[in-house]
Amino acid sequence: MRTSIVTILIAVAALGAAPALAELQNVTVGGEVRIKTDIITNWIVDNAPVELRIPAGFMPKRPIGDFILANPIFNGLGVVSPYAWSKVNDANWTEQRTRLHVAADFTDGVGAFVELEAYNFWGDNFRSDYVTGADNRAGTNVTLYQAYIEAKEMYGLPLSLRVGRQELAFGSQWLVGPKDFGPNYTGRSFDALKLTYATDLFKVDAFASKLFEGGTVEQDGDVDFYGLYASFLGIEDISIDAYWFLLRDARRLSDTNLVWFGEWVENVLKLDDYDVSNLHTVGMRGAGKIGGFDFDADVAYQFGDADSVGYHFKPFQYGDNRAEFDAWGCNLNVGYTFDIAMQPRLHLGYSFYQGADNRDLTFWEWLNPFHRPEASVSFNRLFSNKMASGFLDLMNDYSNGHIFVTDVMAHPTESVTVIAGLTYYLADEAFAEPYYVKLGRYHIPIMPSWSFWTKESSRDLGLQSDIIIVYAYSKDLTTSFHWCHLFTGDGLKDGNYNAWNGLMFDGGREGKDGDFFSLETCLKF
Repeated sequence: MRTSIVTILIAVAALGAAPALAELQNVTVGGEVRIKTDIITNWIVDNAPVELRIPAGFMPKRPIGDFILANPIFNGLGVVSPYAWSKVNDANWTEQRTRLHVAADFTDGVGAFVELEAYNFWGDNFRSDYVTGADNRAGTNVTLYQAYIEAKEMYGLPLSLRVGRQELAFGSQWLVGPKDFGPNYTGRSFDALKLTYATDLFKVDAFASKLFEGGTVEQDGDVDFYGLYASFLGIEDISIDAYWFLLRDARRLSDTNLVWFGEWVENVLKLDDYDVSNLHTVGMRGAGKIGGFDFDADVAYQFGDADSVGYHFKPFQYGDNRAEFDAWGCNLNVGYTFDIAMQPRLHLGYSFYQGADNRDLTFWEWLNPFHRPEASVSFNRLFSNKMASGFLDLMNDYSNGHIFVTDVMAHPTESVTVIAGLTYYLADEAFAEPYYVKLGRYHIPIMPSWSFWTKESSRDLGLQSDIIIVYAYSKDLTTSFHWCHLFTGDGLKDGNYNAWNGLMFDGGREGKDGDFFSLETCLKF
């Protein structure tokens, strides 16, 4: 499918309808500089010593998944780490994001916007070797963050079209936003076409974007993201929204590349037959203010083929080509602002990301030589810009769990904002680890080859406290301080699959609490 070609042709035709000789009226230049230092204690965990690792073959048929990056319990190198670690490490760094943009307005509602972004860690690009004096100039880290053309009031209608690299943000940005949080706030922009029809009563956005271009390697090997987002604005101070997003991943997946007879057998038995992944997300949102109350509620359901996830769950040679997205999610918030000194606001929030953990086996499934285990597919956060702060949602990838939030915000002075809150994390579906005995800090499986014999991890992931102080020196310059303390729950000692949308193991903290400190300065101009 090359639907993107059709959308581009439509965009070109629509822009071409505008007068060809639009004149430049105004040019503005702006940008921002954000500098942020992060210090995190007891965050990065080391795997257990090599001598305590167990060969992966001793846990037959366990559909763990091979999403490997930081601290998964199982890895794709033929070993399985026991269920605790020998050491918990700290981490600290200073990051800087610099943006510069130019906006040009032309007659007849035509405009253009170009924005450059440079993101780096302090010390990652120093040019001089102090020992030799050599000038080791590395490559530039400046990227084109946004660059688009926009036409407004097209054909005399409240219709606008934006074509090019751009940020996409809808509603509360619970599912789609520009990733404006940290650490690693490199930003998120899309190569997209967006059509907007907006009146006083309603607004409708329709977009199509390209996330990956397969080029000529595959006839249909792209990753595309489409959506419709509609808002009814006919009630004062209240918005009622409905939306549909589709993420389509058509990249080819294959477990083997056998000779013709082997491939024929696989096709007959449908062993190596993966479909295009289609992740549909449909949902509704209500938000607004009524007196001193404010509310924002999102509820969404996801469905569709999930072969791109099932492909990674390979207890043997083949992954799960029957995997499906089938999960609910919600983000509910209510607040009340007291009309007294310092304008204190009390907030209660709850988020739910339905999870699936099919990484265990029954005794009969373990005996059955033809049993093909299932993948574990939880609610996918898409491109969220909502972070529950602290430890477990730093990268906005927490799923297969619940989040309960309560906090209070106040303004001691006109330029100072203080927020104090508590957040509790609870796993939705717990991980069933092989039955173990404790040896010091380690969980040592008794009979790892009996992969049906398991003990369920605790669902209690922990409680975190947050204190945030924001000082606005001026309307352009702000400084913020954030301290988060994690009271580790048993579910983080045992370990559960909550990171990477429920695909990566998070655990092995030895029961140690952790702290997260950040200090940030931001100047916008």
